[in-house]
Amino acid sequence: MTVLTRSLLDRLRPGSSRSEATQFERGLEAYENRQYLEALRFWRLASRAGNPEADYRIGLLYARNEGVIGNIPDAVAWYERAALNGHTEAQFQLGLIYLHGVKASVGPNKPEMWRQSTAARLGDKATNLHDLVFPNGIGVARDLDAAFLWMSVAAEAGKADAQAILGDMYANGHGCTKDHAVALRWYEAAAEQKAAAGEFALGDVHYQGRGVPVDFAQAAIWYHKAAEQGHVRAQVALAFMCLKGTGLPVNVEEAARLFQSAAAHDDAIALYNIALLRLSGKGVAKDLDKAETALRKAARKDYLPAIQALAEFYALGTAAEPDLREAAYWYEKAAERGDVQAQFFTGRFYATGTGVPPSIRQAAKWFERAAESGHATAAHNIAVFYLNGNGVTRDVATAIKWFERASEGGISAAGVQLGRLYSVGNGVPRDQVRAAEWLSKAANGGDADAKTAYAVFLIQEEPSEARLAQARTLLTDAAEGGHSAAAFQLGGLHMGRSGGTVDLPAAAQWFKRAASAGHVEAQHTLALLYSDPKSGLKDPQAAAGWIVKAADGGNAAAQFKLAVMYCTGQGVEQDLAQGVTWYEAAARQGHATAQYNLAVMLGRGQGREADPAKAAEWFAAAAEQGMVEAQLAIGDALRAGNGVAQDRDQALRWYRKAAQQNNEGALRRLQAMGESVG
Repeated sequence: MTVLTRSLLDRLRPGSSRSEATQFERGLEAYENRQYLEALRFWRLASRAGNPEADYRIGLLYARNEGVIGNIPDAVAWYERAALNGHTEAQFQLGLIYLHGVKASVGPNKPEMWRQSTAARLGDKATNLHDLVFPNGIGVARDLDAAFLWMSVAAEAGKADAQAILGDMYANGHGCTKDHAVALRWYEAAAEQKAAAGEFALGDVHYQGRGVPVDFAQAAIWYHKAAEQGHVRAQVALAFMCLKGTGLPVNVEEAARLFQSAAAHDDAIALYNIALLRLSGKGVAKDLDKAETALRKAARKDYLPAIQALAEFYALGTAAEPDLREAAYWYEKAAERGDVQAQFFTGRFYATGTGVPPSIRQAAKWFERAAESGHATAAHNIAVFYLNGNGVTRDVATAIKWFERASEGGISAAGVQLGRLYSVGNGVPRDQVRAAEWLSKAANGGDADAKTAYAVFLIQEEPSEARLAQARTLLTDAAEGGHSAAAFQLGGLHMGRSGGTVDLPAAAQWFKRAASAGHVEAQHTLALLYSDPKSGLKDPQAAAGWIVKAADGGNAAAQFKLAVMYCTGQGVEQDLAQGVTWYEAAARQGHATAQYNLAVMLGRGQGREADPAKAAEWFAAAAEQGMVEAQLAIGDALRAGNGVAQDRDQALRWYRKAAQQNNEGALRRLQAMGESVG
């Protein structure tokens, strides 16, 4: 007979018969040989003779799915038989089951899956079959009263774990009236038996001051006792005390040791904190690989701080190059857990296609979730989405709601948007008073763009001396702070726009500030000033320099002007190839004259090899914009089949368009083709 067998036989209730003990012993030997059905048979015999240990053991078979269909309610039925006969462990197990409740488990070969499949096959007839196979049901409802009853009985019988849990029940008022004094007595009873759970609970009592004065030193003593027994939560608690110097001297090395010990048991909090220490090299050798591994383990346990830290780890490329796919994945995990900043980042990732396939709908979803939790920038973003119908159905009223929320959160751009919406009546009734209120509020926040927007509003809406003066003050404040758009607007005021006093040298100075900061329109305007002999500022060399900058910046008018300069040798060395290049740049932006000039040069082979087909395309583009010369040119190409298939009808169509503008050339062409021009 094994030692285990003898110890269990010693636990049989006094007065048990030799026959009963023999049946139980034979069942135990069968169990140890994994002959579970034999064990069940012998234990049933012992149970009939009144052996509570046999009842408890049969309950374990149902709980462990050994030799029978695993089912906790059936285990409860056997535990109750044992518990009613004084079996302490059965009483404790019942207390645990009722404390937490047990849901019907779903999965292959599980009772709930079987119940669902038979119900689907047999309908109402399945009920009797269910009752026959699982007479005790397949789930256990949480029952705090029953939990308290059985846990109390087990605790009174001296079960240390039951005493610690009963203390928790009194501390939280589960199944009883909350009573910290009684909870303390049960914790102390468990601790007297060296139960780690009781020692840990006493640490919490003194740390939090639950029914006793806060005493960090005493808390540390109890946490230490529990930690020495391997209690993971106690190790974590003591580690934090060592890390922060709470009730103990600061000892980062000891904190790291305790976190590492708890992390070995896959505790998420410990894994996260040892990872942080390994990232910084505090209290433990710096090791980015081990830190990453620990963070991933904690993150996979759905621990939000670890998920957040892992996302940042990959986004910043802490160990190597940034891994934006991993960063996006973990930020979205954090977003799903309700982390507002992660929701905003996830929205931005989907909006830009960073680490994920771009999706405006997904971006809108995450921006709105973040906005609903009070993220001001996200509120501004989703407002823009609703205003433009990006990823959501266009809804100006909803856009205004979110712009208002964003403005309340300090986003001045939202106030500017509201001001512009009411100013022009975009989706809302035009309301200049409300427009002024929102723009003024945004400008008062000190944002340069808001000041500029408010100034432009004052200039455009019935400018008076007072409004011009206020606008000039706002623009000067913003421009002095380096805001190029404000400097550009000031330049315009000094050119006499909106009734301002003309001061071209001052205008040039403000335009130059904006232009030097990269403001493309200011660069182009400055070039025009330096090119105009009437300005008194003519400087061909400076004009050419600013035209080049504006053209490089994508200004179509500047690109056209630069093309003319290269073709004519005005201010630069003549270069027809460069001329064609710049005409093409402007043409692609829809500049009609550039399209026409480009077509002429391509048709003649100037600056580039002749290409009649391309020439015809550009003539057509300019013609579509109503340019008469281009309409005549594409008509001529179609009439002659030059670069395009010959098409008399289409040629006539273009000639008629030009004739509608009383162009004599078009009229002559129509007459020559025998067409009426009336």
